[in-house]
Amino acid sequence: MDTLNPNWFLRARLKTRQLLLLIALDEQRNIHRAAEELHMTQPAASKQIKDLEEMLDVRLFDRLPRGMEPTIFGETMIRHARMALTSLSLAHDDIVALKSGLTGQVEVGIIMTPAMALLPRAIARIKQQAPLMRIGVHVEHSNTLMDMLQHGKLDFMIGRILEKEGSSGLVYEELTEEPASVVARNGHPLMARKNLQLKDISTHPWILPPQGSILRHRCDMMFRRAGLEPPVNTVDTTALLLITSLLQQTDSLHVMPTEVAHYYQSLNVLSILPIDLPCKMDAFGIIRQRDHLLSPGADMLLNAVLAAAKDMY
Repeated sequence: MDTLNPNWFLRARLKTRQLLLLIALDEQRNIHRAAEELHMTQPAASKQIKDLEEMLDVRLFDRLPRGMEPTIFGETMIRHARMALTSLSLAHDDIVALKSGLTGQVEVGIIMTPAMALLPRAIARIKQQAPLMRIGVHVEHSNTLMDMLQHGKLDFMIGRILEKEGSSGLVYEELTEEPASVVARNGHPLMARKNLQLKDISTHPWILPPQGSILRHRCDMMFRRAGLEPPVNTVDTTALLLITSLLQQTDSLHVMPTEVAHYYQSLNVLSILPIDLPCKMDAFGIIRQRDHLLSPGADMLLNAVLAAAKDMY
């Protein structure tokens, strides 16, 4: 069989009605009922399917005594017909939204650090241009966000690609690296110390991410490379409210992304210890699916994030 021209559907004059007919046949498994559902005559419906089969040079349906069953080629066309009609429906929603001054619904996933300053700055810009835009924000770990992105629940995410084998079909645009800082309660005894070293903080009580997390591993390795044992007097948690409360009530220490630490320090909630840590997280960036066409609203938000990142980083 000759290779089809990528734009074969133009030559075939593929119509929305043919897509609807494919779906109706999949649901009804009967040409008469499918034609009736679409207010067509049976001969007209049969001809449209026959024309499509001839153009593709494959059989889309097996004609059986009890009705019609899609072949593997038919199942493929039906799946893509559903996707095409869904996309057309979304396009209509976008047009209606744009006409009414609304740029639709945008779903974005984000890890904690850029959620503290980057995304709020981008959203503030967007709200000046499109005050009625509906923005859904999901703050999670990168692995959770990646699963949501690949299941079509997010327009794009801001995070990390942690597993190389799962990065096919994705577009990644790096924004910045993520250094880490040690934080403690305001007035902590170590705040007055000069020339703080790792050996000065290794024996203190710590609140750390659980064993197995990337940041915990890098924190432990930081101490080991300095010839020190990692902290043993620890509370393991990622619950930010609990961490903040424990830090304010004890002399415990905690390691967190520097951008987040600066945010808490600016609110006079916590203080950053005067020590440069040889520890940082992997860079984070914007991640989206290569074959996912962004809506106007999602495209606006993505560009606002890039503009904010350029100002900040």
